[in-house]
Amino acid sequence: MKAKVLGGMILACAAAGAQADGGSITLASWGGSFQKAQREAWFTPAEKALGVTIREDTTSGLADVRTQVASGKPAWDIVQQGNQSCPLMEKEGLLEKLDPAIVDTTGIPDNMKSDYWVADVVYGVVISWNKEALKGAPPQNWKDFWNTREFPGMRSLRRSPLYNIEAALLADGVAPSDIYPPDVDRAFRKLAELKPSVGAWWGSGAESVQLMQHGEVDMSGIWNGRIQDLITEDPRMGFSWNQQIVLYDCLAIPKGAKNKEAAMKVLAYLVKPETQARLSTLINYAPANEKAYETGIISPELAARLPNSPENRAGAVVLDTQWWAQNYDAMSKRFDLMLQR
Repeated sequence: MKAKVLGGMILACAAAGAQADGGSITLASWGGSFQKAQREAWFTPAEKALGVTIREDTTSGLADVRTQVASGKPAWDIVQQGNQSCPLMEKEGLLEKLDPAIVDTTGIPDNMKSDYWVADVVYGVVISWNKEALKGAPPQNWKDFWNTREFPGMRSLRRSPLYNIEAALLADGVAPSDIYPPDVDRAFRKLAELKPSVGAWWGSGAESVQLMQHGEVDMSGIWNGRIQDLITEDPRMGFSWNQQIVLYDCLAIPKGAKNKEAAMKVLAYLVKPETQARLSTLINYAPANEKAYETGIISPELAARLPNSPENRAGAVVLDTQWWAQNYDAMSKRFDLMLQR
């Protein structure tokens, strides 16, 4: 009798343990300080809340996702990607469809999600300057950035058509609401006009900071988190939120993911307002879920440092990733040709 009772208890405990164990998934992100912040703000709390183990890996971009899905056995269950890669993955059939009964995307703007992916962080390209190099009032918009007569000095922009087409049109007087679809001929004429004053076209976030810090350029179109970090150690620098170009990264589940059910639950947890808000307390990335600003986790002082807070997003241009997914290759070729001339 005792043996039967003991056996029943063991089976009951085993069943309870199996119920509490949500399995494991592998999530690939960008590594570095960003993924470290994700671990603290997102992954560890998700593991506790869902009873799931989140193994981490890193991705270098869309080519990784293509390779894994083509193999038929993707190693990742959730992947982070950026900007135009989000709709491209969907277009190429690389993603599992998100289950709306599990993944609640309320609070995330419609232009930052689809049936197959959802934005998780937001950042912006802003105009920055060296206060010592620029005497008097600093540039406050892209028209000023292009105005080399009143604002002399060398500029820096990313070595890519991304953001630069939008910035050039803003500089040429196009209203933020009228940027898309862009007049690319007009944009490239404006870029060619500024080209002699571009001292360097940066290729990475680290390079964009070094160019400013070492005085190689006086103004830059730069990611907000990079310039904000630099300002904490170099008070010579300044920047403006005006006419920022808002960007985002997304989360998605690769086609054929072996732990799709658990991945769907984890992804749903990661885009909750409270989860989103926690990340912003650790690193200069804003929540994609705008309801995060209603949680009380993000203080007014912190909100003032985030690109999509209510006070900072007025006059911003949100990058149209659908347009870029259709036109990125053609724009890249044309941009490269412009630099070679």
